[in-house]
Amino acid sequence: MNILVCSSYKSNWHAVRPEAEVYIELAKQGHNITIATQGDADYVARFKEFGIDVVDAYPSKKICFKTISKIRALIKNKNIDICYAYNSKTIPNAAFACIGTRAKLIAYRGTISGLYRYDPTSYLTALHPRVDGVVCVSEAVRQDVLKKVWKNKEQVVTIYKGHDINWYDPTPTPRAELGIPENSKVGICVANSRPSKGVKLLLDSIKEINDPNFHLVLVGNGMEALQEYAQGVEISQRIHFLGFRKDISNLMATSDFQIQPSISGEGLPKTIIEAMVVSKPSIVTTTGGSPELITSNINGRVVSAGNREELTKAIQFFISGKADLKSMGAASKVIMERDFSLDKSVSDHLAYFTKLLN
Repeated sequence: MNILVCSSYKSNWHAVRPEAEVYIELAKQGHNITIATQGDADYVARFKEFGIDVVDAYPSKKICFKTISKIRALIKNKNIDICYAYNSKTIPNAAFACIGTRAKLIAYRGTISGLYRYDPTSYLTALHPRVDGVVCVSEAVRQDVLKKVWKNKEQVVTIYKGHDINWYDPTPTPRAELGIPENSKVGICVANSRPSKGVKLLLDSIKEINDPNFHLVLVGNGMEALQEYAQGVEISQRIHFLGFRKDISNLMATSDFQIQPSISGEGLPKTIIEAMVVSKPSIVTTTGGSPELITSNINGRVVSAGNREELTKAIQFFISGKADLKSMGAASKVIMERDFSLDKSVSDHLAYFTKLLN
């Protein structure tokens, strides 16, 4: 099978790995993979290790005639069967390049928000008439896309991003380094501080929690902006703002549970997977695909998005000693290895590509 992938691989290694490794595995299986991306992306060297042809062809804008010409030449010269574009820049350029060719064009969809039938820009991405199929990061995203697309609804599918436990370091960060006593109950929230992520709601939800053993670790860009707001919380001395960190797995491992308080806009939060890998349960909200990862009382707790009282009660339950956090964490790892592994993602992609071509 001749596959052309149009995507950006300039994000940090950890962020792009679940996507990139699918094509490395497909190359190992003998498929001809071509990657159109930024020529100076860090992942280029790894792609080339496995015989993948990397072409410096990343668009500068949503309609870039130079990129369209390059992609069209690749499709014709390499007799491309599948052209898979991943973002708002690559999808429209790949779509125009595919016009008049036999290649099947797939668009990736990773979020619920931003796709509307009345929005002309949506017809440059998933609603573009040249798109043959849409791969969604979660079933919640798929259900949203199904309401918007005009055709090929049977080719709108969910394929979860796959992970390998060997990518993650399960060594806990020493709690002493964070100023947290060993016998504490520690919740962690990893997010960039945007309103949709619900971090402010999380701070509101812990106002009534006066357990002296509970500590909250907040990690991510922009969290510092909430430090002044957190001063109004009774347990402010036990809220630890760490800013941006690369050692997320280690911080997850040192915590007892993960909290994902998002209000809207989620696709399938990677932070939940990161917690599952190191055998930690999560408290998540109903937005996006989070409930596809977590089942209440099996490997965590699901609460209504935006509901402060439910979030408070869930945290109180997790720190009360009544919740078997170790058993729920162990269940999380089993679910991750069974349903969200790299091998399963590779297999699901290959089956979908075959279905499209047939």
